Amino acid sequence: QVQLVESGGGSVQAGGSLRLSCAASGATVSLNRFGWYRQASGKQRELVAAISGRANTDYADSVKGRFTISRDNAENVVYLQMNSLEPEDTAVYYCKAGSNRVYWGQGTQVTVSS
Repeated sequence: QVQLVESGGGSVQAGGSLRLSCAASGATVSLNRFGWYRQASGKQRELVAAISGRANTDYADSVKGRFTISRDNAENVVYLQMNSLEPEDTAVYYCKAGSNRVYWGQGTQVTVSS
């Protein structure tokens, strides 16, 4: 059974940084596609960043140059380093594993104040 546990969310001022972690069990981060998604209040969930099994990365245009997705194969954790945070980044951030059969974490709140 795949379980994803996100952590690292919180409240920061604009311009600040946070690092989110997604600890995976039942799925190997180096063999599967993992993604970070976010859902702001009243909006649809959207892709923020993804990393493939081959470590290819994709980013939403809105976060390019500010966010970095990475992974620690030994710890089986996927990270999202978020710098230069903006109020528009406020959302619940979710970790997703897989491509055909997918699994979601419970989400972690990120709040950026101006």
